[in-house]
Amino acid sequence: MLEIGWAIGMKYTNGFTRLWPTAATFATMTVSFYLLSLSLKTIPMGTAYAVWTGIGAAGTALFGMLILGESREVGRIVCLVMIVAGTMGLKLFSGKAG
Repeated sequence: MLEIGWAIGMKYTNGFTRLWPTAATFATMTVSFYLLSLSLKTIPMGTAYAVWTGIGAAGTALFGMLILGESREVGRIVCLVMIVAGTMGLKLFSGKAG
C-alpha cells in the first residue's frame, strides 16, 4: 500500500511545491524503501524489486482508473492482469534467497 501511496502522492505535491502532500509522499516513500530492504533478507533481489514495482504499477493504475476516471480500455486491464500474473510467477518460482 505504501508503494502505491507514494506514487499517488506525487500527483498531489504539485511538483513538490505543496508542503503536506510532499511530506506525506516522502514519508511513505521512505517506509516503502525500508520494507523493500527488509524483504531482501528472504527474497531474491530481482524478485523483490519486480514484485515491489509491479504492485506499485498495478495499484497506481487501478487507482487512476477507479478514482481518477482514467481509461478502462480492455487492453489496459489485460496488461494489468499480466503484471500481476508476472509478479506472482516470479515469487512462485523464485526459489531460495542466495
